[in-house]
Amino acid sequence: MPRSARPAPTPRELSDLPYAAFLQPFEGALGREENLDTVHLEGRTFEETEAGGSLFTESALSSVTFTEGRLRKARFADVWMDAVRWVATDLAETNWMDVEVNTSSLAGLQLFSAQLRRVVFFHCKLDSVNLRAAALRDVAFVDCVLRDVDFGGATLNGITFPGSTLEGVRFGKARLTKVDFRQSQRLGIAEGLDSLTGATISTLQLMEMAPALAHSYGITVADD
Repeated sequence: MPRSARPAPTPRELSDLPYAAFLQPFEGALGREENLDTVHLEGRTFEETEAGGSLFTESALSSVTFTEGRLRKARFADVWMDAVRWVATDLAETNWMDVEVNTSSLAGLQLFSAQLRRVVFFHCKLDSVNLRAAALRDVAFVDCVLRDVDFGGATLNGITFPGSTLEGVRFGKARLTKVDFRQSQRLGIAEGLDSLTGATISTLQLMEMAPALAHSYGITVADD
């Protein structure tokens, strides 16, 4: 028997962070392989920033915009993000652990081969995000919109989508374990229906997906 859906997590305020009292404002420029520990980036805009290999630890980002930057192989450990805009930024091969992303926008991102563990997205919009060959474990998308997100060849373990809308999402050749779609508002899958082994869906979702599933397996449905 499938397990009951897990309750959705709730977002935290900046003051709720255990390291909030130790945060120091960051006013400099970002560079490659920087070590940013207990810093608060607030109200900043970074365009075409070269910050590959940087490490963000116990830090907060508020109302920050990254446009066409390159942060490949950066690491985010115990980081809180609120109202952050990521636009056309290279975040490939990055590592995210214990990260919370609130009311943020991620558009045209390269996140392929990234590793995300214990990450929660709250009220976020993900548009044309490339997560091919990424590894996601214990990740929740809460009340989010995922449009044209590509999980092709990715490994997903313990992923939930409570209250989220999926539109044109691709799962071609993905490997799913304990992925629960039951609480999603809409399950629009453009590719990879044959890769949903290991996922849990509701009866209503199954009925809605039946024509596409039949088509993907070459089944002709005809009534006399």
